Amino acid sequence: MALQIAPCVSRFLVLLLLVSVSLIGRSSSSGSAEKEKTFAMIKPDGLSGNYTDEIKNAILESGFIILREMTVRLDEDTAGKFYAEHSSRSFFPALVKYMTSGPVLVMVLEKVNAVADWRALIGPTDAQKAKVTHPHSIRAMCGQDLEKNCVHGSDSPQSAEREISFFFEEFSSGAVGSKHDELLEFSSKLKLDETFA
Repeated sequence: MALQIAPCVSRFLVLLLLVSVSLIGRSSSSGSAEKEKTFAMIKPDGLSGNYTDEIKNAILESGFIILREMTVRLDEDTAGKFYAEHSSRSFFPALVKYMTSGPVLVMVLEKVNAVADWRALIGPTDAQKAKVTHPHSIRAMCGQDLEKNCVHGSDSPQSAEREISFFFEEFSSGAVGSKHDELLEFSSKLKLDETFA
């Protein structure tokens, strides 16, 4: 005579097995997730609109640590180097003009999952879209449109490393230097009004 198990009991056993396997996998890992760094920038419209304190409060309330911050004024050459990946795009001249229209606040943020969490906090690139789809995001709070969207965030750990080393020489690693030597030489030109977090 075969043992019959009710469907709800069998689903429970499968679920229990999946949870057990998941917990075993977690306990065999290092136990604590490693923090990562990301690059954040409050753009000219964010600074001129007096959103700096609100943005920094949102950063801290979301569990980030601000490791370093600095206010700088980008010239055309430096803005062009920072956004070089967009140099062939039609919006590049307007982007450079916008980024040189006033000072920016650059920051190194740290927490577990920093890159993805910062991107989620700032919301979609188009601030008008952010106001509808992500109304609690930073871009919904202070961005105006696709161009004047108040903040910048690295889109990957590799971009974060490159962008951090562009402005903060002390965070540079050997891995960045070979591909982006020109970025490091500009970091020393950017120190107008330096503040430490």
